[in-house]
Amino acid sequence: MKLYYNNMFFRLIIVALLFCSCASDLDFNLTKDLKLEPVFVANLTYFDIKANTFIDNGREHDVVFDVQDFDVFRDSFFRDNLKKVQFDFEINNTISRGYIVSLVFLDANNQVTYSTEIDVPAYSNTPNIVKHTDVFENQTLDSLKKSVKLEISITMSSGAPLTKDSPGSLKLRSGATVYFEIK
Repeated sequence: MKLYYNNMFFRLIIVALLFCSCASDLDFNLTKDLKLEPVFVANLTYFDIKANTFIDNGREHDVVFDVQDFDVFRDSFFRDNLKKVQFDFEINNTISRGYIVSLVFLDANNQVTYSTEIDVPAYSNTPNIVKHTDVFENQTLDSLKKSVKLEISITMSSGAPLTKDSPGSLKLRSGATVYFEIK
């Protein structure tokens, strides 16, 4: 019987503690000072071009990709809260020729908003990875926001002639790191 009263006593104390709580007034004005700074990482573009792609009917030629849509800035939330963008490019050349990879961002009127060139040396039996980074902030970011198209072109440098049996490839991997500031 004594055990029953002890259990009952502890139960009453636990129930009493559950009904006692502390509370304070909430200040929702603090949300006006709230600033979120999320960061997102995404793939931008990728290609893997074999050496024989640069040969057409026994003749060498440059490869120019068609213009791709790059209308990521059409959303006003994205445009208004964007603080910084960083594009990272990694090019691995295993072809015995050098290349220049050009990236051109165009607006709706096909006017250049930003362009960059990446010089890729010829492969010489050692790892040949070229890394390149472009950072867009303030004025350059404003120019980039006007872009709706991306043109990638590859120009082959002079060197030993390629044939349809030439080994190797030119690989590009790229990504975008996007920084927001939401107030």
